[in-house]
Amino acid sequence: MGTEIGLIFGSYAYENWDFLQPLMGKVRVICADGGIHCARNAGFTPQIYVGDNDSGGSAEVGVECVQLCPVKDLTDMQAAYEYGRDQGIKRMILTGCTGGRQDHHLANLQLLERASGDGVTAEIWDMDNQIFYLKDGVMELDCKNFRYFSIIPIDPVLHGVSIENAKYPLHNVSVNRGDSLTVSNEPVNNLAKLTIKEGSAWIIASERIS
Repeated sequence: MGTEIGLIFGSYAYENWDFLQPLMGKVRVICADGGIHCARNAGFTPQIYVGDNDSGGSAEVGVECVQLCPVKDLTDMQAAYEYGRDQGIKRMILTGCTGGRQDHHLANLQLLERASGDGVTAEIWDMDNQIFYLKDGVMELDCKNFRYFSIIPIDPVLHGVSIENAKYPLHNVSVNRGDSLTVSNEPVNNLAKLTIKEGSAWIIASERIS
């Protein structure tokens, strides 16, 4: 189970789901409530339904069901993530979860941080972006399908930030939350190397070009 990839669909419908085609046949498909319709529209076969039926979703014949009570302390997306985590899935891609209600959008961004604490690698994919979480470490960011990338601080200060293989390199600087120093950089030869010696941030590859 440790090498399995979970693809979790939220209920926000994108105009085009082609960005998920590289995952076809390679993932376990988990649907958070209304995400079951998004999965179908994207060409995926739902395998697990997790929800309380309040955003248009419902269990289907042949789909494993985790029925939730509408009165609960977590979102359907978090419940779907926790199901995958408890099944031993160590990498999860969340989609259909940006746009629309911004409270859910922000909560889903925070879910990447929670996943990291659980030992799970979680990402968000949508039509225009891929979003990752990085804390006290190094990331080689594959930007071949994107025009820009940004580092968005979560902690008040990021220490020891370096950016290599980019139009605007940095070497061992501090970046404050709310500062736009690390917004809208451009990769060189598709692969940017990012280092944060101390602190946590969202890493966003944006403006999909293919």
